[in-house]
Amino acid sequence: MATPEDPNLPPETSTRWPMAGVVAIVCAAWLCLSWPWLSGALTIPWDAKAHFYPQLQFLASSWHQGLSPFWTPYVFSGSPQVADPQSLIFSPPYALAAALDPDPGFRLFDGAALGTLLAGALAIVVLFRDRDWHPAGAVVAALAFAFGAAAAWRIQHIGQVLSLGYFAVTLALLARALERGSAGYGFAAGVVAGFMVLGRDQVALIGVYVLAGLVAAAILMARRPWHAFRASLKPLLAGALGGVLIATVPILLTLFMAQESNRPVIDFLEAGKGSLHPAALLTGLVANLYGAAGPLANFWGAPSPAWEARFGPLQLFLARNMSQLYLGLLPMGLVLTVGLVRGALFRREIVALTIAAAIVLVFALGRYTPGFRLLFALPGIDFYRRPADALFILGALLAILGGYLIHLILTGQALRPRRWQRAVEALIFAGAFALSLWLAWTVGRVHVAAVPLVTALLCGILVMGALVAARGLAQRGSALAAAIVLAGTMTVDLSVNNGPSESTALPSAMFDVLRNDTANETIALLKRETARTAAPDRRDRIELAAIDFHWPNASLVHQLDNTLGYNPLRLGLYTLATGAEDQVALPDQRRFTPLMPGYRSLLADMLGLRFIATGVPIEQIDKTLRPGDLRQIARTRDAYVYENPRALPRVLLVPEARQADFDDILKTGRWPEGFDPGRTVLLDRIPSQPAGPAAAGSVAIRDYGTTEVTLAVDAPAGGYVVLNDVWHPWWQVEVGGRPAEMLRANVLFRAVAVPPGRSTVRFVFRPLEGLWRDVTAELERRRPAPKG
Repeated sequence: MATPEDPNLPPETSTRWPMAGVVAIVCAAWLCLSWPWLSGALTIPWDAKAHFYPQLQFLASSWHQGLSPFWTPYVFSGSPQVADPQSLIFSPPYALAAALDPDPGFRLFDGAALGTLLAGALAIVVLFRDRDWHPAGAVVAALAFAFGAAAAWRIQHIGQVLSLGYFAVTLALLARALERGSAGYGFAAGVVAGFMVLGRDQVALIGVYVLAGLVAAAILMARRPWHAFRASLKPLLAGALGGVLIATVPILLTLFMAQESNRPVIDFLEAGKGSLHPAALLTGLVANLYGAAGPLANFWGAPSPAWEARFGPLQLFLARNMSQLYLGLLPMGLVLTVGLVRGALFRREIVALTIAAAIVLVFALGRYTPGFRLLFALPGIDFYRRPADALFILGALLAILGGYLIHLILTGQALRPRRWQRAVEALIFAGAFALSLWLAWTVGRVHVAAVPLVTALLCGILVMGALVAARGLAQRGSALAAAIVLAGTMTVDLSVNNGPSESTALPSAMFDVLRNDTANETIALLKRETARTAAPDRRDRIELAAIDFHWPNASLVHQLDNTLGYNPLRLGLYTLATGAEDQVALPDQRRFTPLMPGYRSLLADMLGLRFIATGVPIEQIDKTLRPGDLRQIARTRDAYVYENPRALPRVLLVPEARQADFDDILKTGRWPEGFDPGRTVLLDRIPSQPAGPAAAGSVAIRDYGTTEVTLAVDAPAGGYVVLNDVWHPWWQVEVGGRPAEMLRANVLFRAVAVPPGRSTVRFVFRPLEGLWRDVTAELERRRPAPKG
């Protein structure tokens, strides 16, 4: 970056810079590399399908049914989607997909993620054009960004992929804003940065710090820093305005939800367990060295049983695809040689990016570097548990640095190496190859590492030949031809080394249960059974446990009220009461609590948990069950299906209320003596106008939406209506069209006192009003007490 006051501003871009041609080359290469997913034969698996795709389906179905997506009843017995950073509500690519298609398929879903990476790649092209750096360098940087390092190997982490794409676009817009003193570009940069921040993930946080550091460097490195600072104020203030307009309300919603959620602050030791092991740096030159592409039994990198058997326990908790740095042998090789050994990356125009990449690498290595202790003190870092997530941003920075070095070589600006530099460069590659071979031998995995090592040698030959050819074409003035040669080289390299693997692409048919029109017999059975047991006061819940990784959120797609789901962020009260974990793919992931010690419990009945589908016999999950507690009603190809005949209705009209200590009930799991939820409601406080004793009456569900529940009540002598939906302070209630006091009932649920006679009770989820109350209450709490 530079500022308007900086004499080192890049020259005005030549009109001969072939923007259209470069964009066409990048798009063509992107299409080739993306085709395995765009064709529909393969799809992005794991979190992409288990978590994010059902979120998109719920968002699309809600909008096209005229319902609000701000709350869902289909996971964890109810969850505030509007405050969930992974709900995709505030993600432009997926919000657009949901608006256009009521039933978005896998290809549209995958295409939105890949399209965001393409947008980031094209932003890098703009960055190169604005500096008049060689078009071939722009192509290499763009492709390395979109299909290198974590962008390729961890594409299933959709939220982080989106943040990465927004980071590149923000960088290009911010650079223009500073270089031109433009408030318009500054505002646009702020808007895109706002969407990046809305990802509320570690990639976004690191991206914000990197962008802030680059802005500070641009000002401090200017010839007249004070004048540069003054010239930057207008675009920076415009950017701040854009970011505030986009991000403030959603972030506040998440912050206040987080206060009531299950997410703890991560301490330094816990964060260190997500560090990148130094041995992973070898994957920058030898892709798939450790067998991360699968099968899982072949993986021998740190951490793995094979590695730890040889070198001892590591106490690292990383998936096999989290330690992959490969972004093409061409850019990485140049970074190590021309960039570091010959010093090209310390030139004034690029040194800030070099320093940023070094700091991000220190962060990624986590506990293996002393610098991580200092970086961990930065605000917000302790919300996240994996320093290795920094590989997303590191890959982006290295891609730009590699493209810049291509520019120097093809324009003849790279210094010729001295003899000792050639020796050091040769030693780097020979040492990396020897170390890789030694590690494979000592861990007993030479047969796994052999193919990646041979592939790296072949890619080295390909890259050197392509670079010689591209330089010859560039010297003859054929910039686009040079770009095409290097684009082809990068496409072959990345398709071979970073192409589809078990971590990034599996057959679409494996996830058929997540299709809206699936013929899966378990889903069909649950839909049929819940329709059979439906009644004016009943809306029975189901549970999907230990079937497969992508099953828990299937209820979002098929609109089945589920007691569990898959989400790292859940309401803390619900987790304490039910033991709901973020995932329930395996039998031991279904945890129980003192209040819900098993499926044969009063809380399970109050939740209306009627049908339970499990991938193993249910006694393997709940060992407290006795014969007759549950009735097996089916055995499908996927699951054992059971019925709980004691499940209570969703709504109850009860005659009396008692005050109770909910914290004690949660802790001990003991309900008050003689408590019968069909006759009594437990409240944490008795309302100011308690209802009188009730005679026989009835309550029925008139309308049940996502954010509104309307009940018809006939209470001859008044009473309490109990709605067995999860209590949350952003819900409000009206009785007869007038606001009433919503009560927290029976630890986990909602209730309201109703007057004698017929009335309509309406529960409404109003998150913005709830947020306003929370903000004002917090400000009041923080206000200093008056003196005296």
